Amino acid sequence: MKTYDGPVSDHFDGSNFFDPDGVPPKSLGEVLRWQFGGGRKRETWPEWAPSPHADTPPTRVEGDKVRLSFVGHASWLIQTGGLNILVDPVWSERVSPVSFAGPKRRNDPGIAFDALPKIDVVLVSHGHYDHLDIATLSRLARNFAPRVVTPLGNDLTIRSADSAIKVEAFDWHDRVELGGDIAVHLVATRHWTARGMFDRNRALWASFVLETPAGKIYVVCDSGYGDGTHFRRVAEKHGMLRLAILPIGAYEPRWFMRDQHMNPEDAVKALLDCGAQQALGHHHGTFQLTDEAIDAPAKALVEALDAAKIPQQRFVAMKPGQVVEI
Repeated sequence: MKTYDGPVSDHFDGSNFFDPDGVPPKSLGEVLRWQFGGGRKRETWPEWAPSPHADTPPTRVEGDKVRLSFVGHASWLIQTGGLNILVDPVWSERVSPVSFAGPKRRNDPGIAFDALPKIDVVLVSHGHYDHLDIATLSRLARNFAPRVVTPLGNDLTIRSADSAIKVEAFDWHDRVELGGDIAVHLVATRHWTARGMFDRNRALWASFVLETPAGKIYVVCDSGYGDGTHFRRVAEKHGMLRLAILPIGAYEPRWFMRDQHMNPEDAVKALLDCGAQQALGHHHGTFQLTDEAIDAPAKALVEALDAAKIPQQRFVAMKPGQVVEI
């Protein structure tokens, strides 16, 4: 598989991308220790955990409104300014290199694929299989031919799998006009990426700041917390954020996951650091990637908000099919 080849920068050494304010991904030995070492406590998820919600979105949302529909895991439909934008769309049954094994969906997507309006833009944050789903991207390309925006190097992964997908790649700090009054900024995030054993960090990863008529929306698909630097920098650069979409799941055991995935306590800190008026919690309850129980993130978020004396309505853990309008 081809990999990115570009100029050296403060986060690309000529071969691999890196986060100057982060840490390298865990080694294979540490992966094996987590998976097969003694003392592991992996909670059992129900085979099927349906959401009580399902959404049939409108064709378009005009004016100064934003309509956000949670599809599940890290997938969203964001409708604003006459544009329909999907984030990290995954409609597949599994998030895995193969169709017969790997983490399996525990609830239906909050929007049935056939109920989608015409999709104009797709944002793909990085190459992990629970975020970059080639089968879904190919299906979207056949049905809607959307513009796909992704960080550097992921375009090669996508294009090599399906040349019909109209993908464009950008670097951290780039601003991309999407149409009308809508634009997206790619911003640094504390994470990493890979599709296999031998391509770690050969592509870039990012979070997104969307400029919309209702204000800026900060979409964090995957991130560790660290010392909060990434979140404070977004606040410094982008000013008032109307909304933050923050991950709250896939965080146990902490010795392994803390540098790549936030737990709810971290996510509350991230909300305070970025200063968003409101937050929505995602990246939980659909695919079992780690060891915590299926309902642990939502329960822990309630406790973390109470501990920080933040009103519960400021940061809500979403379920597939739920809709928020601002």
